[in-house]
Order: sequence, then C-alpha cells, then structure tokens
Amino acid sequence: MKMYLVGGAVRDELLGFPVNERDWVVVGATMEQMLARDYIPVGKFFPVFLHPETKEEYALARLERKVSGGYHGFTFDTSSSVTLEQDLMRRDLTINAMAKTANGKIIDPYGGQADLEKKLLRHVSPAFAEDPVRVLRVARFAARYASLGFKVAPETLALMQEMGNQGELDFLVPERVTKEMLRALGEATPVAFIQVLRQCNALRKILPEVDALYGVPQNIEHHPEKDAGIHTEMVLHQASRLSPESIVRFAALVHDVGKGLTPQALWPRHVDHEIFGEPLVQALCQRLRLPSDFQALARLVARYHLLCHKAQECSAADILTIFEHCDAFRKPQRFAQFVLACEADFRGRPGYETKEYRQGTLLYLAFATAQHINTKEIVASCQAKGEQGEAIKNAIHEARLEAINQLLKIAPK
Repeated sequence: MKMYLVGGAVRDELLGFPVNERDWVVVGATMEQMLARDYIPVGKFFPVFLHPETKEEYALARLERKVSGGYHGFTFDTSSSVTLEQDLMRRDLTINAMAKTANGKIIDPYGGQADLEKKLLRHVSPAFAEDPVRVLRVARFAARYASLGFKVAPETLALMQEMGNQGELDFLVPERVTKEMLRALGEATPVAFIQVLRQCNALRKILPEVDALYGVPQNIEHHPEKDAGIHTEMVLHQASRLSPESIVRFAALVHDVGKGLTPQALWPRHVDHEIFGEPLVQALCQRLRLPSDFQALARLVARYHLLCHKAQECSAADILTIFEHCDAFRKPQRFAQFVLACEADFRGRPGYETKEYRQGTLLYLAFATAQHINTKEIVASCQAKGEQGEAIKNAIHEARLEAINQLLKIAPK
C-alpha cells in the first residue's frame, strides 16, 4: 500500500500558493484494508475515506469507463492492481494530474510541470470529453489563474467545443452548473469564466441570456464599448474589483440581460430594458436554482440600476422607493450590495473605470439620513392617537421622505 498527495495541493504548492486542502490517492490497497486501519468511508459512488485523525480525503486509485451520457455515466475499477499513472490519467488537466511522494518527489507522467511553466490549461487525455462538468472546471480554472497569464490550450478548447456540439453539455444539471459558476465568480478574474465558455460555444448553453448580449449595439454616447456583451464583461470585471462577494458579481453579470430582448429595429436604444430584464433574471435564477438572496439582489439590480444611476436627479420619493425595494432598513447589507453592483455597471465602460460614483455617495448619505429618524417616537405618537398598523407604517414612511427631502435641498449635485 502506497499513499500519494495528489491534485490541487501539488499544483498549488508548485505555484507557490497556500495549500488549504489536501487529497490523497492510495495505490495497492483494498477497501477492507482501509477499514482495518480505521479510515472512515464516505464515498457515494467509489471508495473514498477520511483519515481517522486529520479527516483528509483518501481515495483508492481507480479507473473509469464511460458507459452512458452525463457525468454519472461511469463504471469504476478500484482494485489493488490499478496504478498511480492510471489514476492520474483519468484527471481533467495535466496541472491536476501530478502526485507527490512522502519524501517530496513529484510524479508527473503527463507534463503538468511543463504546462505550469507554459501557463497552459491542457487536458490529460481524450477521456476529458466524457465528463461535461470538465468544461465548467476548465473555465473556472481560467478565472482562478488568468491573472498569472494562464490560457486554455487550443486543443483543449477545440475538444470543449466538440463536447458542446455533440450535446454532452445537455447532461449538466442546474445544481452542478450553479456550483461551478459561483465558485468561478469568487475567483480572481471571474470574467475569464465567461470568456472561456463563450470561446468554446458553451455560454449559449449555460447562460443563454448573457450570450444573447454579444453583438447587440448600445448607444455609443453612453457606451463607448458599444457591444452589450463586452459591456457585461467590463461590468463583471469592475464588480470583481469592488467586491469579493459572488452575490454582487452575479448581479452585475446579469444586470443588462433585458437588452437581449430589444427588437433590432430599436437598436441601439433599449427602452425599458430594465423592466423586461427583471422577469428574465428571475427565470434564469430559478432555472439555476440559485439561493434566494442571489435571486433577490439580481432582480433588484436588473430592475433599478438605471434609477440608481439617476439618483442625483431623483425625487425623495424615488430614492425612498429604492430603499424600500431593497428592504434596506431591515437588510442594509443588501442595499450596500445593490449600490456596489450599480457602481460596477457605471464603471464598466471605457474611460469610466476610475470615475467617482457620486450617485452611490448620495444614496448612502440619504440612507443614513432616513435611518436617523426616531421610529420609536413615531410609533409611540401614533399609538397615543389610537393609530395602529398601516397608519404607523405610513407615518414612518412620511418621516423618512421628509428627512430625504431636507437632505436633497443641501446635498451637492
């Protein structure tokens, strides 16, 4: 029985990244031998164990054979005769197909170290095409390592395109798409995830609402980048600079999908795209089964980003409408996330990348002003007059409205 450190831990150590999780492969062992050593079985489809003390994952070396469509369509051989090289061959990328012995020797049968030096994301073998999730994983690794100069190898990109053309991506389930997408949105360069998916023609399958934006012209007066798809990429990039939160980045990514519905005869104007975009975002979120907070924020940004941009021209009632739709007084974090996503939209244009978003500053000031009213006093006053429920709600609304009104009289435009 031999045990090797494998996968991401070896890759990240060679890149000089901190290793947060270590996975091991066990060669020459049986399930019975692992159980005899008190390893804890956790694998659902093949033998994976937790170390009794460190709780790190140990998997028996295995071979995989494709027998049907999708990423569950495999049979496995985990016999003690499976070699380390055979186990590493089933992995997705060469940079993930390396192992390390107990004495520190790197075992690299498929050129992972060379590809790290070349900054290439390259598939190990043609078996890559047997698992559609690997398309998403490659795009996610591109998002993680794009800042280091990594690119997808041309032959790997071609294979990913072929997988899409053959319908392999049809087997992806929403939960797995969402898991990989949200992880990618949390990486250093999330826009690379979108770009790689588009390069291999997978974006139209994964996020057709975003893919539909490419080639759609916008008013060049407000959008020097012209193309709505390029604008979306720029907005996502700005969101990744403004916030580390995937929820903000996702809202930024889908904020303009309504432009994909504009009839060509109306181009480059997109009247009411925010109104048409909200139900499209809702349907997209429900299809991907996103968490409710992601859905809520994405819908808010899609529907109200233009109102946010016009904050300096807005009435107190319009500004209070933003707060109330964000449920800002109960959920101030959501309001802050909303403004960040809108700021990313503002900055996602050539020449605007470093401009001050004064609309956001005004909204934060107005929100602080509205928060400052004494709701307890208002409630007590209403109750003293025998008023309850809706009357109290209206009184608080009017007090907030008046506070914002007074601010707007003195706030710089």
